[in-house]
Amino acid sequence: MEIGAYSFGDTPLNPDGSAGSTAAAIRNLFDAIVTADRVGLDYFGIGEHHTVSMPASSPGAMIAAAAAATSRIILGSAASIISTDDPVRVFQQFATADAISGGGRVEITAGRGSSVETFPLFGYDLVDYDRLYAEKLDLLMTINDSAAETGHETVTWSGTVRPAIDNLAVVPRPVNGRLPIWLATGGNASSSARAGKLGLPISYGIIGGEPHRFAPLAELYRRSAAQAGHTDHSNTSNIKVSVATFGLVAPTKQEALDRFYPGWHNLNVEMGRLRGWGAPDRRQFLAQSHGAGAYYVGDPDDVAERIVHLHGYLGHMRHFMQGDFGGLPQEHLLESLTLLATEVKPRVERLLAAK
Repeated sequence: MEIGAYSFGDTPLNPDGSAGSTAAAIRNLFDAIVTADRVGLDYFGIGEHHTVSMPASSPGAMIAAAAAATSRIILGSAASIISTDDPVRVFQQFATADAISGGGRVEITAGRGSSVETFPLFGYDLVDYDRLYAEKLDLLMTINDSAAETGHETVTWSGTVRPAIDNLAVVPRPVNGRLPIWLATGGNASSSARAGKLGLPISYGIIGGEPHRFAPLAELYRRSAAQAGHTDHSNTSNIKVSVATFGLVAPTKQEALDRFYPGWHNLNVEMGRLRGWGAPDRRQFLAQSHGAGAYYVGDPDDVAERIVHLHGYLGHMRHFMQGDFGGLPQEHLLESLTLLATEVKPRVERLLAAK
């Protein structure tokens, strides 16, 4: 199984608790990606958020910079909000990053947008939420498939949410012809069916509740893929499940809980103001941080065992975690990334091999 991390950027806090520099958050994120590559993590995803506390608003730019500074780690968006972006520009930015990386290390994960701040920011109406996504995903896939299927670098497409494209070049092309494109969802059944029908790998974002409740969705995804003729019985199959969760690793479980809780508290206060989340409750936090909960916060043994437990339900091939929000000190994030790569990953491999 691939083990990794993701981030939306995390603006550091000043000593008085006020927000620091968003530029510092981007620099910290860049350093975290370079560290993840150096210590041996498999994957790093850069999300798209447009808030002061989580300012990683441009995954393509971040991945292009990281592609130049890393050598082996897979880099992807987690996720690109294509509903409110232009799929042509998204593809061009990621294909450019792919070329810089040397090829084969850059992926696009296409999301509808749980971060709905992008709709007023870019002038879109939430009434068009799914139509925007469906058509722009179709355009993104059309661009990705065009050169591989026709041998040409031109694209022809028409829809209702964007001007048509008539035999125009979309360049550069990915080094290997296509970019891996994933579909991101927070647990919507129709999104699971859509990904299966289209033959796209699916990435579940699980930030609360019991993660194994996603098992029926993963089954729906695989069943939809099979009904559409997309097989998952080969090493090159595109039918794959990944899981993104909250999580932080420290030398001991208590240290992990103590490091993670302040940022979790700050995040919930902010999201309560922006999106109506409930007030943070430490009992709920602790319940989510143990056993079958959704927060993979613990020592290496604890986190590895819980990842493997979830694998028994979802059969996922990649598990990646976000721990940097609410002002997590950078040294705690870097230690967590190192422990994920050097302690958790080997444990997960041993536990899976023993099953």
